[in-house]
Amino acid sequence: MVVNSLAFLWFFLVVLVVYYLLAPKKVLQNFFLLACSYWFYAQVDLKMTGLLALLTLIFWGIGHGIGIAIEQEKERLASRLTTLSVVIGIGALFYFKYLNFFIGSFVAAADLIGLHLSWTASHIIVPIGLSFFTFKLMSYPLDIYHGKINHERNIFNFANFIAFFPTILSGPIDRPKPFLKQLAQSRLFNPDNLMMGFRRVLWGMFMKMCIADRLDLYISAVWNNFEHHSAVSILFASLLYPFQMYADFSGYSEMAIGVSLMLGFKVAENFKRPFFTINIAQYWSRWHMSLTSWLTDYVFMPLNIKLRDWGTNGTIAAIMLNMTFIGMWHGADWTFFLFGIYHGLWYIPLMVNGQFFKKTKILLNSYGLPTAPFAWRMAGNYLVVTFGLMLFHSTNINEFWAVLCRIPEAWNGGLFFDMPTLVNGAICSLALIYVDFQEEYFSKKKIYLPVWTERWRWELTVTVEILAILLFGIFDNNQFIYFQF
Repeated sequence: MVVNSLAFLWFFLVVLVVYYLLAPKKVLQNFFLLACSYWFYAQVDLKMTGLLALLTLIFWGIGHGIGIAIEQEKERLASRLTTLSVVIGIGALFYFKYLNFFIGSFVAAADLIGLHLSWTASHIIVPIGLSFFTFKLMSYPLDIYHGKINHERNIFNFANFIAFFPTILSGPIDRPKPFLKQLAQSRLFNPDNLMMGFRRVLWGMFMKMCIADRLDLYISAVWNNFEHHSAVSILFASLLYPFQMYADFSGYSEMAIGVSLMLGFKVAENFKRPFFTINIAQYWSRWHMSLTSWLTDYVFMPLNIKLRDWGTNGTIAAIMLNMTFIGMWHGADWTFFLFGIYHGLWYIPLMVNGQFFKKTKILLNSYGLPTAPFAWRMAGNYLVVTFGLMLFHSTNINEFWAVLCRIPEAWNGGLFFDMPTLVNGAICSLALIYVDFQEEYFSKKKIYLPVWTERWRWELTVTVEILAILLFGIFDNNQFIYFQF
């Protein structure tokens, strides 16, 4: 059951009505919300609901222990418990997500030197949302240890933070402090939150169904049969893929944020127009922001501090490790490892030139638009991202290499042109580009309009979005790309 399905609609309508009938009794609200979250997760991954509950109990207990140890000034015990929490979190990720990958890689490496091992991969089911809720679990004891939050004495509140149904499958990855603070308050019915949340859900559905799923018809047709397509078609499909990824994942994030807002919660933002950037550091500061900020705080900064005696080389080593973790977080394959390394390498010139810790100001012309040099740098950065996502899109290294080899030998063919898919996709994509363009360059300009026009604009926008979804939307593809991570 996913956010853009009819089943979720009926589920959420029932949840919304009962949820606000229980207000202002926050204890009943929270308990009902937790029951709904576990019911939702059980519909998606029933077998792993027990694992979710077990890990939640373990980390709540460890966090409680760290809090008590800090109160009693037992620094060594608090440190050991914090280390234990990290080991358990990484251990869960390693076992479910990476064990088979490392077994296969070790056996393959042994074969190369003449050692034939009989080890075989185990049948391990990866829990949906594991990469997302494991990071939420680990951030809790780490924040307690570093004095950012007090330990949560109510286990049901903590369980709500981990299992919150709008975000458990694909984020955003919330931090404990702001979410637990909201749980401590009653969420009363707020029509403004309801309308703003509905708008964001609707916009997310438009991005997913009218752009991501529409472009997927073309991209999959080319990529899954690249042996029969020309270099022009492969390159064109590759150039479309970053935009598909953006519409797919940002679309899910918009829906999750919107549903959360309707329930009275403000969760982390995840995207901020990432293609209006001129280098890879800016790109990652706007793409999957909840993941980037999590790894920056819990991986890059501690590594950078430990390696500070190495100067610039230490920062380079820290960012390379950090980007490798970002790559491997996405999946257990060498393509993701190389994806992380590739992005890390693009940081090195920024560090060498001293631009990494500086905020580069994009110069605008008299029309409020980027000057030509910066526009070209944005285009170049999009190409950098595109090549990296060719690795990301490949099922393995062999496929990636085969695609690269196909490009120089297939220039004699024309562009594969699927008229309905490309035309409909282009219409909707231009709408997304226009909205992002407005937000990026004109959102701060004050435009004074009569009050009645605001309502008219709101109703017109909603009507257009609903009509676009009905006319251009793909209704038989409810899976999101990031569900696999």
